[in-house]
Amino acid sequence: MTIDCFSNIAFLPNDIWVAITIKVASDSIRELCSLRMTCKAARDAGDSDIVHRSVSIPPPHATPWWWCLNPEAKRFFDRCMVAGHPELLFREALRELFIRHNENVGLQMLNSATSTGHVVAKYALSMTLLLRTNGNDEKQKGLELYRELDAAGSLADCKARCFSILTMS
Repeated sequence: MTIDCFSNIAFLPNDIWVAITIKVASDSIRELCSLRMTCKAARDAGDSDIVHRSVSIPPPHATPWWWCLNPEAKRFFDRCMVAGHPELLFREALRELFIRHNENVGLQMLNSATSTGHVVAKYALSMTLLLRTNGNDEKQKGLELYRELDAAGSLADCKARCFSILTMS
């Protein structure tokens, strides 16, 4: 017995599948997992780095503390980190800077997250450069970043999000 397929959706080009998967991933991790279970094309598209950079990461207060004990969840978030997910880079950068006291790694991660346009990482980088560095060039860069955020009206939100990450870590 054969079942006829009335849809050619599985034969869409990979870039279309990736675009669809990015849209779904930016909604929620659960939706991404559901999509990846539908067919091989969706699963393959879900493995691309750009999808892992685009996944909607829940805020710290909405993430169960035990996720790191689940090997599948840990593997997924590690994959997102390797792909350069801005929010995860930002959160890990704060942990490196203020909890583990690993300043070089933390600054490198903050720079990476900032270069992707992550506004809160830009705030954290500006504060770090202003308060923790000795060089005038670095302090000047921190002041420039701070002024950009002030002009955009983002300071209060950025401060609150940094505080929430640090108090949840």
